[in-house]
Amino acid sequence: MVFKALPYTLFILFIPRLLLKLHNNQTKAIKRTLSNTHASHFNSQTLISNLRTSDLSHKTLIFEVEGTLLRSPSVFPYFMLVAFESGSLIRAFVLFAIYPLLVLVNDDLSIKIMVMISFFGIMKDGFRVGSSVLPKFLLEDVGLEGFDVMRRGKKKVGVSKLPQVMVECFLKDYLEVDHVFGRELSVFGGYFVGLMKDNKNIIKHRINEVVEGDYDKIWISNMLAKHDWIECSKEIYVVNDGEKKAWKILPKEKYPKDLIFHDGRLAFRPEPMNMFIMFMWFPFSILLSISRSIIALTMPYCVSIPILAFTGLHLKLTNNNSTPNPRSHDHKQHKGRLYVCNHRTLLDPLYLSFGLKKPFAAVTYSLSRMSEILSPIKTVRLTRDREQDAKTMDKMLKVGDLVVCPEGTTCREPYLLRFSPLFAELSDRIAPVALDTYVSMFHGTTAGGLKCLDPFLFMMNPCSVYRVRFLDQVHGASLQTGDTSSTRFDVANYVQSEIGKTLKFKCTNLTRKDKYLVLAGNEGFVSAGNKR
Repeated sequence: MVFKALPYTLFILFIPRLLLKLHNNQTKAIKRTLSNTHASHFNSQTLISNLRTSDLSHKTLIFEVEGTLLRSPSVFPYFMLVAFESGSLIRAFVLFAIYPLLVLVNDDLSIKIMVMISFFGIMKDGFRVGSSVLPKFLLEDVGLEGFDVMRRGKKKVGVSKLPQVMVECFLKDYLEVDHVFGRELSVFGGYFVGLMKDNKNIIKHRINEVVEGDYDKIWISNMLAKHDWIECSKEIYVVNDGEKKAWKILPKEKYPKDLIFHDGRLAFRPEPMNMFIMFMWFPFSILLSISRSIIALTMPYCVSIPILAFTGLHLKLTNNNSTPNPRSHDHKQHKGRLYVCNHRTLLDPLYLSFGLKKPFAAVTYSLSRMSEILSPIKTVRLTRDREQDAKTMDKMLKVGDLVVCPEGTTCREPYLLRFSPLFAELSDRIAPVALDTYVSMFHGTTAGGLKCLDPFLFMMNPCSVYRVRFLDQVHGASLQTGDTSSTRFDVANYVQSEIGKTLKFKCTNLTRKDKYLVLAGNEGFVSAGNKR
C-alpha cells in the first residue's frame, strides 16, 4: 500500500513547488549567468586542461565530483541503483516512470524528487548500496583526465550535490579523497524520509575548517555549475562539456584500490533506455526462467544442452588433452575424482555436470532450501568444522565423483579468493576446473539479498555464457610433483595459481569473511569457533 500511494504523495508534495520553480526558471538562469560572470572576474580561472602539466603536489584541490570527475552528465543511474537494489522493483519503476518530469525541471529539483522516490522508507542502518553497489558504477564513470588532475593534489576535498551516503565510500575508499562533503538526509525513527537537509552553509563552513592554513587552494568545477564555495579557493579552474566528452574511461589498472567485491542484481548501467528494455523484458524473463529450469531438471543432457543453448544459455567447454578420463576412479583408494573449481555462481556444479554429461555430488557452505530441493544433482552442506567436513567429503568421494569450490563464496570480479586447503588432504587425484561467466542483465549471486533467487535471476538473463575449462590433474598433499614434503597449503596455492593463470584472474588471500564484511557488514554468519 505504501508503494501504491507513493506516486500520489509525490505529486501532492512537489506539484505546487514544481510550478513555482518552472515560473522562476528564467530568473534562475539569470542568476547562474551572474554567478558565472562573478567567477570570470578571477584572472586565474582557466580550463582544467591547463593543470595537466602543473605541479599540484603542494596544492589543496577542492573539486565538484559530478562536474569534474564523472564523465556522465546525468546522476539518474545512481538513484536508480538505490531504488532498485535498496528498495524494490516497484520503486525502481516509479522512478523510471517519472523520468520525463525530471528532464523538465532544473537539476536541484530533479535531485530532490529522485531522493524522495529512492530513499523514502529505507532503513538508515541497513543501507549498504553506497558501499557495496555504487562504487563499481561510479568508478566506471570516472574520467581519466579528471582523475589524473585530482590524484596529484596534496589534499583532495570532494564536494557533491548527491547525498553523502551515496558517494562517501566511493571517494574515500577507492579514490583516496581526503574529505568528502555531500548533502545530508533527514532521518526519522531510523528511516530515511526522502528529504535532504539544507546544509550548504554548514558544508561551506566545514570546507573552510579543513583547508584552513592551506595557502594554495584550487577550486575545480563544471562551467555551468553554481560556485557556492568559490570564496574557499584562491584559483578557479573549470571543465566544459566539450572537454568531458573527449575524456577516456579510467582503466581498472589505475584504480588506487582494486575493486574486488561488489553486490547488487543489475549487471548493466541503469540508464533510462536500458531500464526501459529491462522492464519490457522482465515479464518474459520470468516465464523463460521457469521454462529453462524445467528443461534442465527433466530432460537428459543430450536433449537439454542444445535446447538451453537455443534459449540463450551457452556452455563453452575446454578439456585439456592431458586430463584423464573424468569417468575413471582412483582404484588405489577406491575413490571418485575430486573436481576443484573457482566459484562464480551457485550453478557452478550444475554447469560442470552438463560439461561432463554426468551427475555427481557437490558440497556447499551455504545453500537455500529451495535450491537444494530443485537441484538436479546431489548437494551436501558443510558445517565449517574442519574434521567433520573432511569426514563428510571423504565419505562422498568413496561413493563417486565430487565437486568442491574451496573459495567458500562467489566472486564476480576477475580475482580468486584464498583456497581452503582441506580438499588437498582428501584425494591424490584432483582435477582443477577454471570457470568464468558472462551475464547480460542480472547477476546470479548476492551477499545481502535472497539467495534462493540466485539461480532464477541467472536464468532470467536474455543471454549468458559459462566457460568451463578442465586443467591438468594434480596430486594431493603427499604426492604433488613427487615431493613428499608438499603440504596441503602448497597444493591449494598451486591449484589457485593454475586456475588464476588460465582465467587471467588475480590471486588474493581474501576470504569469505572479508567479502561479507565489505558487502553486508557481517562475517557471513560464521561463528567464531568455525573460522579458518
